[in-house]
Amino acid sequence: MEKITLTINGQPVSADKGMTVLEAALGAGIYIPTLCHHPDLEPYGGCRLCVVEIEKVRGLPTACTTPATDGMVVTTESEAINEVRRTSLELLLANHPCECLVCHRRQRCGPLDVCLRQVAVTDRCVVCPANGNCELQKVVDYLGVENLNICRDRKRTPVDTSNPFFNFDRDRCILCARCVRTCQEITGVGAIDLSYRGYDMKVTTFGDTPLMASICRSCGECMVRCPVGALTPRDLPDAQEEVKTVCPYCGVGCQMYLGIKDGRIVGVRGAEDGPANHGLLCVKGRFGIAEFVHHSDRLTTPLIKRNGHFEEASWEEALALVASRLAEYRSDQLAVISSAKCTNEDNYVAQKFTRAVLGTNSIDHCARL
Repeated sequence: MEKITLTINGQPVSADKGMTVLEAALGAGIYIPTLCHHPDLEPYGGCRLCVVEIEKVRGLPTACTTPATDGMVVTTESEAINEVRRTSLELLLANHPCECLVCHRRQRCGPLDVCLRQVAVTDRCVVCPANGNCELQKVVDYLGVENLNICRDRKRTPVDTSNPFFNFDRDRCILCARCVRTCQEITGVGAIDLSYRGYDMKVTTFGDTPLMASICRSCGECMVRCPVGALTPRDLPDAQEEVKTVCPYCGVGCQMYLGIKDGRIVGVRGAEDGPANHGLLCVKGRFGIAEFVHHSDRLTTPLIKRNGHFEEASWEEALALVASRLAEYRSDQLAVISSAKCTNEDNYVAQKFTRAVLGTNSIDHCARL
């Protein structure tokens, strides 16, 4: 990869040719506030928070859409730049329930706590599902916004709770279009888009129907990339630890992290370094694991039928019984059915066992069922 060198805030920065100014800065550990940028998505320049000064370039271009060039001189911090950023941010906050963002007690509030403080900038503090994990909070703190100088829009929209896995609160949406671009660029579904114009603009489905009445596949990729509390999972407590594993639903081999709390699965996220999925998950992998793992009907111990009734047995006892029964048959009397839900590695072991140990080529799996 061809390298270029530019100067950011007086510091020489080496970057790959083709990178944007924002990517070059972030790669060098230089923070530039942004809400619409995401490394998985194409440059957008919608939030206007990543504006910078570039020598010999007129105005304040957005760093996320400006290609970095060799010898470029960039300034990311100045009073003029941050004044423009604060103005853009206050315009976003005018349509966002942001009392928690300017509350001086926020650092002492736990997630989902309600503060009863009465101040001039708010009617009351709100319960935000993204509290403590909100990119908007980070930008507000960085730019030092402490008061809301723009008249607030108090119009409220009902929360879309039609999806069984996550809620869509348009009042918290900042129109960064991350969800829309994710649905179009990554999943290729196109279930949502930015509709209407001006003050009426919002993220909607075709015909402005609830999510579950659209072609949404409930994969949750939009929710993962939402920078605020507009798209949030239902009933998701904080995990105490994470365990890396492979999704058991199909043979693709998507890697994931299971969030564990008190010995139970409370959340799932895709592993970015997974070679098959690169962090992406379908609806089954993201929302369907805990349901069957902790289902009351799930067998967790081998059962052996004795006197017409199934009784619990150890794995050693069960495997010994299966091995002894298989030994009673000729190879041409045996057949093996594997599962398309298993990983490729598991299915490979199954066919190897069938051919090399049992001595038969009669093996199939349930892909057609």
